[in-house]
Amino acid sequence: MSRISPGGLRAVVVLLALGCLVPMVGADMPQVLRVSAIPDEAPTELLRKFEPLGAYLQREIGVPVQFVPVTDYAASVEALAAGKLDLVWYGGFTHVQARKRTKGTAYAIVMRDVDLQFRSKFIARADSGIQRLQDLKGKTFAFGSVGSTSGHLMPRYFLKQDSLVPEQDFSKVSFSGAHDATVKWVEAGKVDAGALNESVWDKLVEAGKVDTTKVTVFWTTPPYVDYNWTVRGDLDRALVSRLTRAFLNLDAKNPEHKAVLELQRAAYYVLAREDDFLGIEEAAKAADLMKD
Repeated sequence: MSRISPGGLRAVVVLLALGCLVPMVGADMPQVLRVSAIPDEAPTELLRKFEPLGAYLQREIGVPVQFVPVTDYAASVEALAAGKLDLVWYGGFTHVQARKRTKGTAYAIVMRDVDLQFRSKFIARADSGIQRLQDLKGKTFAFGSVGSTSGHLMPRYFLKQDSLVPEQDFSKVSFSGAHDATVKWVEAGKVDAGALNESVWDKLVEAGKVDTTKVTVFWTTPPYVDYNWTVRGDLDRALVSRLTRAFLNLDAKNPEHKAVLELQRAAYYVLAREDDFLGIEEAAKAADLMKD
């Protein structure tokens, strides 16, 4: 590439280190790379987004790539810990949980440019009278999945910063299970308001899949670190290096790469560092969703 993208300097440093690594004793080189993602959208949408990326990765790393769907966020963590998955698309909170579950052996390799400054959207029915967080008192509200960073953890954290405890201050709290489902619940009047991933909201609006005369955004959170690709700790280091390079080499100037990046809603990828997620872990503890 002709330029170093933001975050590229730290990518260069870490890639130099990766290039010097030899496979760990007992490191596993799989015959098929088993890849999954937290089910934060409909299964058909997850597969649609993954297929071009999977084909690209398979070509770049020289190992067949298979997408393995999981039933819920917790299942993705357990499967990685059990060695049944090799690479998983996690939100920040699920990544922290995976690190804890694997005793610190699983680690993030890359994240999208947008994930260094991610946000959640708070939405409400247009006729609900909700214009600020305090207006949520006495209303019905939907988070996404319990394990979602952008659909539960960070919205709950910011509500607490505004002295709001959902179970005490809202008339009812529900979990839709996915970001797109949260939007549909609000649009259909099943709940008065909800919180979801900013990227999914933007995608639904762009695709005309939400009626913005019925559903409006009334608050956007401050930025935080979120999604990343995480590998199991005993995965062959040479393979991890090839994977990392494959992600970092995606270039929007290349038409094929551009198509992959657009589906991932990314301009480019950067290297992830474990200290990127310290704020997420602290937010989880502050929201009483994780113990020391």
